[in-house]
Amino acid sequence: MPTPSRLAAARALHAVFGSGHRVSDHWDAGLSSEDAGLAQALLGLCLRRWGRLQAYVKPKLKDQSRSLPLGSQVALAVGFAQLAWMDGVAAHAAVNETVELAADPVLGFPPHKGLVNALLRRGAEKRQQLRADLEALPAALDRTAFVEAVLQSALEPHPAMGKAGLEALWSKLQAPPRPAFRVLRGEAPPELEADAQLPGCWHFREGAAFPGPWLQSGAGMVQDRSSQALMAFQWDEKPLRILDACAAPGGKTTSLGVRFPEARVTAVEREPRRAERLKKNLADRGVKAEVVVAEVTDFLANTTATFDLIVLDAPCSGSGTLQKHPELPWIAGNIDLERLSETQRELLRATIPKLEPGGLLIYAVCSWLPEEGEHHRAWVRSAHPELRPALVWPGEYGAESGATSCFRPNPLQWDGEGFQAFAWAKH
Repeated sequence: MPTPSRLAAARALHAVFGSGHRVSDHWDAGLSSEDAGLAQALLGLCLRRWGRLQAYVKPKLKDQSRSLPLGSQVALAVGFAQLAWMDGVAAHAAVNETVELAADPVLGFPPHKGLVNALLRRGAEKRQQLRADLEALPAALDRTAFVEAVLQSALEPHPAMGKAGLEALWSKLQAPPRPAFRVLRGEAPPELEADAQLPGCWHFREGAAFPGPWLQSGAGMVQDRSSQALMAFQWDEKPLRILDACAAPGGKTTSLGVRFPEARVTAVEREPRRAERLKKNLADRGVKAEVVVAEVTDFLANTTATFDLIVLDAPCSGSGTLQKHPELPWIAGNIDLERLSETQRELLRATIPKLEPGGLLIYAVCSWLPEEGEHHRAWVRSAHPELRPALVWPGEYGAESGATSCFRPNPLQWDGEGFQAFAWAKH
């Protein structure tokens, strides 16, 4: 029987390529730390190199006009990924375990057990050549039309970079992201070291273990580097009423509660399960906030409350998280960009009237696509003359010189998720 790590990776690949699902946050739950590490590395390699792995196999088939069953595609990707890029995995283990995976009636395709065995054994004979052959295939094989559009949008403010910039960005996004942490109370644990450029941001020390007990204590949290920079907006006011309009899982709510402890924070989340997670996270971190389970537009339509500060981290395509979610290129056909853009516009229409004069509105999406960011910025400029751009971020975070109202770091120079965020103050 295949090891738990290989089975977990295969199940996740079936969910992506068989059902079009995103990889669950808990896909590796129940694995030991060693098995989880192997499973995460294996899944990441298969997703990031899926196109070239399939292209490598096809010429070796007798009938190249027929597509392999998904179970065979998954098994061969799992096997070749181990042989080519996981030097710590013995060749016999990679081959034998994968052949057993191919024989699984649910995750594999038993009639192709012999085919999988033959192809993998041939690759195992010359692992370095296998790796070279795979890496010689065009990088564009691992990109879909969605990815091409995302990369071009990400670099749109930097047109001088051209095709070389696009390839450099894609290469950068293939490396697994480096987790970032924020200390909420006390000292940082010894496993972490300070970010050299972003005050308050922390990373793993080389070779350190994951600081699970420290996180579970509520003394710190995982928060992407871009989110930390975004929430470090420069604003000298002391708001009394704050709205986090799309709050779960609570990283931005936590930032607001820690920074403005005297304010009344309202955190809205529409999904009950995510709202419960939000409540637990806030309680563990000692952050006070009123959690409202409702659609934001419904809540705002039925409340007389107004707010001095509104943070609207809107639901989006997540196109700026390609590095963190390498399954996105393969499931983008399920993303309804038009519907998402309409939802974002509705949220802006609902929140803007609830902003007090002198208040600050921050709109953010973890996306590089203009339909989810720049188009809304242009609409606000024309439809809401009572709002003016608020210069709350340093110019290095935007595409403008000096202080900026637009948070959009250069993706080739910035380590963190891709964000578009805009800040407005109300007259």
